[in-house]
Amino acid sequence: MARLNRRRFFGVASTAGVAAATSQGVALASGRDARGPNLVGVQAENGASVIAQNYLDPCTVDIAIDSVALGHTASVRINLPRRFGSRPHASWPVLYLLHGGYGDYLDWTRHSDIARLSRERDVLVVMPDGGELGFYTDWWARGVGNKPGWETFHLVELSQILVRGLRAADRRAIAGLSMGGFGAMSYAARHPGLFRAAASFSGTLDTLHPTVEPVSSERYATWLLRTHIAPNGYDPLGLFGDPTAQRAVWAAHNPADLVKNLRDTKLFVSCGDGRIGPLDPPGTDPSDVSVRFEASQLRQNREFVKRASSLELDVTFEAYTGSHTWPYWAREFDKAFPLLVEAIEAK
Repeated sequence: MARLNRRRFFGVASTAGVAAATSQGVALASGRDARGPNLVGVQAENGASVIAQNYLDPCTVDIAIDSVALGHTASVRINLPRRFGSRPHASWPVLYLLHGGYGDYLDWTRHSDIARLSRERDVLVVMPDGGELGFYTDWWARGVGNKPGWETFHLVELSQILVRGLRAADRRAIAGLSMGGFGAMSYAARHPGLFRAAASFSGTLDTLHPTVEPVSSERYATWLLRTHIAPNGYDPLGLFGDPTAQRAVWAAHNPADLVKNLRDTKLFVSCGDGRIGPLDPPGTDPSDVSVRFEASQLRQNREFVKRASSLELDVTFEAYTGSHTWPYWAREFDKAFPLLVEAIEAK
């Protein structure tokens, strides 16, 4: 198998971008900023608390949360609704955006047009850290614990902080790419009714899929643990356990096994076909793993959509020519944005 180029594969920012993000994180200030609400000290029921904030402009704030579920701090970028300051008693619909593997909470503002799009609607856009390979779950940890608890961090701690500090409404939508596409669909399916709409861009929608062809003939779960989880220093049995012995644990988080729970959720699913497309740079190698992996993702996406359609769910599906890279995800997000915000009644 070709050597993995992780920056191209998952759309991670350049070294300069990572340095800038680190500087922003260090610059988080604990004091009140006159341009927006003071979130420092806002707590969730379990004691998770905002310990720092930094306003980049009147409508963009980065916060750091000391998370009980994670056992460490995590960052979140938030775009405030355009009329937040002029409507002090209003509650606001929420759009969660989840990054992919090896990404971070700044990816959506680095690579998509979310800043412009969010200015057009009164919506609270929430872009949380999901861990380098957190996989949007409370880790099984060989059955003895649930840390890191990404699912609890996002859907309990962060959600309560948004309600208490920013008057978040119960009208929610969620979207994500690659690992984040898995997160969006898994969260929506594991918590029926929590999200009115969910979108996945090149998402991993069947972690128990029998193959990763043309990348590998292995089962997806085996390939994931062998090529990503273990080499990065994580316990390969910590995520969901062994794919065979703990198949029930994997299935309990797997979008393909939970499709029926999405009956009342508007769905948008898109994926490339693993061929060189119009947004790939000239000279892109067709054998690059970022191209071939997209072909394997399309298998999962087609089968997920087939199951959703057989249940007569409200699903929009877009298949296109292209690779597993940010230019396509940004384009597809533009297509999905109206569906997402209309489902949560963002004016």
